[in-house]
Amino acid sequence: MRAVEFEEYGAPEVLRVVETEVPEPGPGEVTVDAVYAGVNFADLKARAEGYRVESLPFVPGLEVSGRIRAIGTGVEGLRPGQEVVALIGDGGYAEVVRAGAATVFPVPEGLDLRTAAALPTVVPTAYALVNEVGRLRAGESVLVHAAAGGIGTAVGQLARAAGAGAVYGVVSSPAKAAHALKYGYDEVFTAGAFTEDVRRATGGRGVDLVLDPEGGDTLRRGLDALAVYGRLVSYGNASGAEPWQVGQAELRAHGRSVAGFSILALAAADPGAVRSLVERALRTVTDGTLTLPVTAEFPLSEAAAAHALMGGRTSTGKLLLRIAD
Repeated sequence: MRAVEFEEYGAPEVLRVVETEVPEPGPGEVTVDAVYAGVNFADLKARAEGYRVESLPFVPGLEVSGRIRAIGTGVEGLRPGQEVVALIGDGGYAEVVRAGAATVFPVPEGLDLRTAAALPTVVPTAYALVNEVGRLRAGESVLVHAAAGGIGTAVGQLARAAGAGAVYGVVSSPAKAAHALKYGYDEVFTAGAFTEDVRRATGGRGVDLVLDPEGGDTLRRGLDALAVYGRLVSYGNASGAEPWQVGQAELRAHGRSVAGFSILALAAADPGAVRSLVERALRTVTDGTLTLPVTAEFPLSEAAAAHALMGGRTSTGKLLLRIAD
């Protein structure tokens, strides 16, 4: 079978198509004949700096859609030929993908495999940020970094559905602002002066919730954008900055709080919790609350081009690799 892997860290060009053996499912696992794979920023960090890479060569890819090829012992409720989406730790850029059955889900009724491939990481993450970790309440305001990306596009809609009083976004360019405004945002700021923009938009009050995938200085400045009793959720470190600590001195004066979220970490620690989260999140797609635009699609052999597009910070919405016709 074909797969895309890298043997060294570097630019998108280190990705190469190889022929490799077809995996077999172990106990509690299935294999999937993949049709589409999602492209995520975590894939770029794996390729560039070894994020979550245990050894080389490495096949990136955290989510696929396709049809079950084979089932391992102890697996119930799934069958060969069934159309599914899978959340996996790695290995998604391949024609056949091995996945733990606990994070394999039947494709929701009414969705095709192309649309379904965009869901496994983005929609549950967005749902958790708004409803579980962020605990957004009706009437509250929220500031979302990377508002034009896949997660940002989903968060805007889910925040609006949760009754947010105001939904603000932060993007890197005016073109991205125009995209975000289609998906639930009231106002979108550029990254350079977002703290001042938030204070202006809220009459000096600040927002109740900040959702940040950037880390580093952006995360620090996010604290200054919070209202009294405000909450900040960190769910990534796209900046690549060193980890930092925040303590009582920064938080107690205004009753602020900081939380973190990673769907991959949660999947490793508690697959049952992730399964419940994904099932709730997918219902927002089937009931029409949420739509997730696929804005670019590349054949598997052009994975490097997909990485270059996302890494250039000009992409919006969700990017996919087409593995099979």
